[in-house]
Amino acid sequence: MLDGFWDNVFRYQRYFITTLLGALLSLFAPLAPLLKRPVTSIALVGLFAGFITFVVLTLRAMLGLNTI
Repeated sequence: MLDGFWDNVFRYQRYFITTLLGALLSLFAPLAPLLKRPVTSIALVGLFAGFITFVVLTLRAMLGLNTI
């Protein structure tokens, strides 16, 4: 009875990983042509870094980890 349970548990993990990778690829595929030119690639990297910084600072302030 538990043999089928563990098979399903491992199948769910593989399904989750492949679904997540597919979603990420479909989100970033339209940005690939923009990375070919240096000006737009610098702008995209700057926007990404700014977004990550914003999220980190917001979470630190919300959780009280660091006084800013």
